[in-house]
Amino acid sequence: MSVIDELIANAGRHTAGHEHWGLPSEPRLGLAIVTCMDARFDVWRVLGLADGDAHVLRNAGGVVTADTRRSLAISQRLLDTTEIMIIHHTDCGATKITEDAFREAVYRDTGIRPDWAAEAFPKDVDGDVVQSIARIKADELIPHRDRVRGFVWEVETGRLRPVKP
Repeated sequence: MSVIDELIANAGRHTAGHEHWGLPSEPRLGLAIVTCMDARFDVWRVLGLADGDAHVLRNAGGVVTADTRRSLAISQRLLDTTEIMIIHHTDCGATKITEDAFREAVYRDTGIRPDWAAEAFPKDVDGDVVQSIARIKADELIPHRDRVRGFVWEVETGRLRPVKP
């Protein structure tokens, strides 16, 4: 049985006790979180979130891309979020690559260069949090840009520390 088959079986067992049909689509806390897809970071457990509390947008590096800003605009304009939390983390894979090296490795393996940027940020997690905040604050399609805060989750200690823009 594949991992996906096991997860589908889990979902079938979950259906019996499904309680979320009554939750509104608008996050209870009015919060959207942008973070990395790293499997070590359990955003719900670390922040004490419950189902329905926040929108959580995850991608490689937790980078604020055009698609992330699209999701934030929809989250705010249609689903009543007004605060944004950016969370990067130490020991991130995006700090261990460079844009050029990644593009060349993909090209060597596939014969195709990506038409998107990896958005690597070698060794500068805090700097990328600051850049992410700046990208959100500059995007006029996101209406609530006054309550955007950035953090770094330290893999080594479990500590969540603020980053000043």
